[in-house]
Amino acid sequence: MLVSKNTFGVSCVVVAPQTVHADKIGGFGGSSLERKTYPKKVKSLVEELLEKPLLSTPEEKKAPKLRTMSPRTKSKIRKKIISFARINKRLSFLTLTFCNAVEDQKAVKVLGDFLENAGKRMDDFQYLWVAEKQTENKVFKDNIHFHLITNKMWKIKKWWPYWLELQKRHGIVPREEGYKPTSAFNVKAVQTGNIRGLVKYLTSYVTKNEGQFGCQVWNCSKKISHLYTEFYSGMEFIHQLRSLEAQGLLGGAIKTFSKEWCNVHLIPLNRTTSPFYNKIDQKNKEVWGKEEKEVEDASK
Repeated sequence: MLVSKNTFGVSCVVVAPQTVHADKIGGFGGSSLERKTYPKKVKSLVEELLEKPLLSTPEEKKAPKLRTMSPRTKSKIRKKIISFARINKRLSFLTLTFCNAVEDQKAVKVLGDFLENAGKRMDDFQYLWVAEKQTENKVFKDNIHFHLITNKMWKIKKWWPYWLELQKRHGIVPREEGYKPTSAFNVKAVQTGNIRGLVKYLTSYVTKNEGQFGCQVWNCSKKISHLYTEFYSGMEFIHQLRSLEAQGLLGGAIKTFSKEWCNVHLIPLNRTTSPFYNKIDQKNKEVWGKEEKEVEDASK
């Protein structure tokens, strides 16, 4: 029996039975709750010493391994954001920029302090952030900055000065004393009701990201990591969509690509096809509501 793994606008029909078993049908995937955990291996002192290089210069120790955003990572981010947007009607798109040149690792540390403080000041603060290089910044070429999707509306008069002050605490100050760049804290409301527009908007910031970073390239809050992004079905899911396509009701054409272990179907994501993924929303609402109740019980 063929199994189809379905996410927003993409279905992979597995043609290699050993890859995905039929008992997956009816299940969900993409959540960190489904991640397998393995016992941590305890290394002996001898093993730890053998893993360390015999000779290393200070420069070698400091040089971070450069990271890039792989196609798989971009796809995962896209799916997480869509899942987040489908169960939260009010989201914001926040861009945090630095007022001077900054190393990637320090930038992530500043961002971490910002998120920690925001979490203390706002109930149920959830976020997903992505790092990006400012290739068009002529003053600070390839300086890092961050794009965030959050479930909160930001008071600019409050948070903009705090973001600049936080940078100052970490030794990041403007080249000109007293200069306060208004572009350092930029926030926009996200229209979650328009899935096609949302996907197009996010694509410009996520899927085109080709920068190299000396730090983590993205992360999200625990509740977003718990969100599901896909479900497994038989071929009836594809057949329903093909039927709509044949009647001219799909709002576009299904494009199919054959790969070694699966056939990939690219499906137009619009108001017609969006309800086909409602079961993911329902699953995520259950997870989201359960975790909110656990937080409420813990605070009593």
